[in-house]
Amino acid sequence: MKPPLSLPAGWRAKRPSPLVALATLAALAAGYYVARPWFVGENGAKESAASATAGKREGRRRGFDGPISITATPVRVADVPVTIDAVGTAQALNTVTVRTQVDGRLIKLAFDEGQNVKKGDIVALIDPTLYQAAYDQAVAKKAQDEANLANARVDVTRYKKLAASNFGSQQQFATQESLVTQLEAQIRADQGAIDNAKATLDYATIRSPIDGRTGIRLVDVGNILHSSDATGIVVITQLQPIYVVFTVPQQFLPAVQKAQTRAPAPAAALGSDNSSVLDSGVVSVIDNQIDQTTGTVKIKATFENKALALWPGQFVNVRLTVDVLHEARVVPSSAIQRGPNGAFVYVLNEDETVSMKPVTIGRQDEVQAVVVSGLDVGEKVATTGFSRLVDGSQTRVMEPADAAARPRKERKREADGDKRGEGSGPPQQR
Repeated sequence: MKPPLSLPAGWRAKRPSPLVALATLAALAAGYYVARPWFVGENGAKESAASATAGKREGRRRGFDGPISITATPVRVADVPVTIDAVGTAQALNTVTVRTQVDGRLIKLAFDEGQNVKKGDIVALIDPTLYQAAYDQAVAKKAQDEANLANARVDVTRYKKLAASNFGSQQQFATQESLVTQLEAQIRADQGAIDNAKATLDYATIRSPIDGRTGIRLVDVGNILHSSDATGIVVITQLQPIYVVFTVPQQFLPAVQKAQTRAPAPAAALGSDNSSVLDSGVVSVIDNQIDQTTGTVKIKATFENKALALWPGQFVNVRLTVDVLHEARVVPSSAIQRGPNGAFVYVLNEDETVSMKPVTIGRQDEVQAVVVSGLDVGEKVATTGFSRLVDGSQTRVMEPADAAARPRKERKREADGDKRGEGSGPPQQR
């Protein structure tokens, strides 16, 4: 008998590598997959695959079975205004740059920046010393000439009596009469000088020529002002009322003119969201010519601006009302769908199914649409759920509160479906 093999001294058995173990397991799994039909039979494998596919389909179908949740709104009758939207600019009714009419040192500003002032309120004061002295001098000159006139009139009376009794000459009497006339003319000239000096003195007190609001002052107290200065003292702007000037395409001009002949056409100044009304006014002026370069016509509307929502230079959206459609059939704009054959809606039937109906739309905005034909008053139209609706679909009408209580994922999925279906026409029957 042979002796057993002896291992070298210090030799130890090595553990298999993890990669080798994983490769072995993968090879065994692949071998089982290949040999599986021989173990379970071909029919068993096919049945297993079919059951898996059926389970997936069943799970997919389970989420879409049952009536479709929608909201519906009845067709109603309302008076719909016919409007024209435009972009305009607010302009002050009057703007005045207050300047001095006399030269002198500015000694006082009698307003606060941004203050409302009335016509005639004092705005600034120029040093009146020189102008007051000129006025006093003119008054004194007139008083002197009036005294001379009084003396000349006494003399002319005396010379008249002497000439009548042949104690004086007629020439001396005529000369004295001429002197009286000259002094009377001089007094009238003195009065003119007084009026001029008084006006110049009044110019030293600068007053507001209009009702309005002051801006930022353009000069400080202590500066020497001249009537030739271009900057002025302050700018006063009249804000109430205020103008808004906007342009409309020339094809809308006949409608605006027609509305203006009935009464001043109402206009609304809207905010940046194009829905909130800043102020309401009326059209005051339609320009007398069309701009040939742009094909538009300028229109000026007047707004009371009591809340000071409009400011000069501000860009605003303007909605001009030119007519009103009385007793029009109205539905929400969300109910109108577009397809290859035009606009259509889904009408709710008594059995809570929907029928697709073509309609003719007159005017439509972001809120409502005027239906010219295709719908009767009282019929209910679907306003949501269009991603799954087809002609004849069974539905479940929800109130707005129910719609808000739906799970967020369901509402998002339906909204995404509405966006995809918008403008793509009615979905095909599956």
